[in-house]
Amino acid sequence: MTMATLSINYDARNKNITTLLDVIMRLGATPVKSTNNKGIKEALDDIKEGRIYAAEDAKSLIKQCLQ
Repeated sequence: MTMATLSINYDARNKNITTLLDVIMRLGATPVKSTNNKGIKEALDDIKEGRIYAAEDAKSLIKQCLQ
């Protein structure tokens, strides 16, 4: 059995949509906890701000970091 994942954004104040989602949940759908993207956002910020290192090997990377 293959499971599909569907992400939706909706207005929680809309009673029609919340009712529809309740029905879907009763039919067997299960909520998936959202993933924490904090690390990815921090890495992208590091790239944007130039806080990255490039080196040929681990030894030269460590040397750059210690300077």
